[in-house]
Amino acid sequence: MQLHISPSLRHVTVMTGKGVKEFIKVKVGLLEEEAITKCINEKKPSINFSLIYQILEDPSRQDEIVGGPDIPQTLEEFVASMKGSNIRDAKTFAIKLKNMITLLEQRTRTAKIQEYLYRHVASSSIPKNLHCLALRLAHEHATNAAARLQLPVPELVPNLVNNSYFHFVLASDNILAASVVATSLVYNSLRPEMVVIHIITDRKTYSPMQAWFSLHRLAPAVLEVKALHHFDWFAKGKVPVLEAMEKDQKARAHFRGGSSAIVANNTEKPHVIAAKLQAMSPKYHSLMNHVRIYLPQMFPSLNKVVFLDDDLVVQSDLSPLWEINMNGKVNGAVETCKGGDKFVMSKRFKSYLNFSHPLISKNFDPNECAWAYGMNIFDLQAWRKTNISENYHYWLEKNLKSDLSLWQLGTLPPGLIAFHGHVHVIDPFWHMLGLGYQENTSAADVKRAAVIHFNGRAKPWLDIAFPELKKLWTKYVNFSDKLIKSCHITAS
Repeated sequence: MQLHISPSLRHVTVMTGKGVKEFIKVKVGLLEEEAITKCINEKKPSINFSLIYQILEDPSRQDEIVGGPDIPQTLEEFVASMKGSNIRDAKTFAIKLKNMITLLEQRTRTAKIQEYLYRHVASSSIPKNLHCLALRLAHEHATNAAARLQLPVPELVPNLVNNSYFHFVLASDNILAASVVATSLVYNSLRPEMVVIHIITDRKTYSPMQAWFSLHRLAPAVLEVKALHHFDWFAKGKVPVLEAMEKDQKARAHFRGGSSAIVANNTEKPHVIAAKLQAMSPKYHSLMNHVRIYLPQMFPSLNKVVFLDDDLVVQSDLSPLWEINMNGKVNGAVETCKGGDKFVMSKRFKSYLNFSHPLISKNFDPNECAWAYGMNIFDLQAWRKTNISENYHYWLEKNLKSDLSLWQLGTLPPGLIAFHGHVHVIDPFWHMLGLGYQENTSAADVKRAAVIHFNGRAKPWLDIAFPELKKLWTKYVNFSDKLIKSCHITAS
């Protein structure tokens, strides 16, 4: 807490934390000079600032400020009490001020945590209209032969392994989101007939996903839908990430204690509680977030692919990505430590990794620039010559043995580690981030970006999405489609 008192004691500004813009400004200008004089034994005011600061900064006084009917509830009540005759010295003034400020801080903290909890619930739940769409498509797959057509048609199957085409990989269990990515990709391609889209999903979503793209062809692009159990190495072999995820879920349940325990913690700061709530999100326990680490095994015949997350929109032709010289590197990605948007583009390794842990501090530089997952060029030939996948598994295991203390939530931190030294930086034009957790990005910048990424809680298919940004996503949804209409999926 920072305190600034004007020499005349007419303005007192209390900031709740260093660098925090929220503050409480107490205007004491209503105190007439004679009233101040009376408070200081009818003499010329001689304000004991050192005593005031001592009281306000003394952590041992926290227990004394809880409750109490005489604590001012508002700034107006505080100013009124300053006019009264019961304020006789600097000590009394400081105690009353601290009581009020602490009460307000407690209320603010409670409100923030409630907001984080509500947003956690809203972002973690499956909207009923998307659930409806999956159920209707499953029914179509079972009853409609047109929803079970082979993808792609037999004569185009050889294109799935033809390296002269532009191969895109999308892993998702969200049918509508996958549809927007694929539709925007093909719509904005200058050579759609050269586009091959590989959609990877899980067992439960396979039939609805297959039905959607059977009924909504994206010709002339080539598209296939495969479930993870269709890959022999996945179905029969040992999958380290699966084992790590099972242990990770047990560890998180044990150490985090669920959302109720997280919210009930009275000692941690709201932003820490928010991070822990976000760590409970089902998406961070989904294998869809980890499958990219198996791309070389999933596509053994391909030399290069572009991996796309399901919460983005393609706005430009992406074929020039295949012309980028990767200089022997494996992962072509946009850096996230520099750029016009300081809020989004200010991420370094220290933003994700725990450098207070010796395993991290002795192996990595906290100020090294981070890079973005979501739209990545992967040179699979170069990848197969490295130990990137093994390194990923190794660090997942280390994190589990360290009680999940090596990094924050998500798949990016282990990705930063596994691909360390194997990243080729590409122009930020190709990938704009942050549309899912802030709405301050300029419209001009958004229109210029090749790919816009709704990373963050406010996904464009949720009610908590930012309205102006959501329009960029909904433009690729056909709201006149009978399945979309039957599930009451709307643009608003």
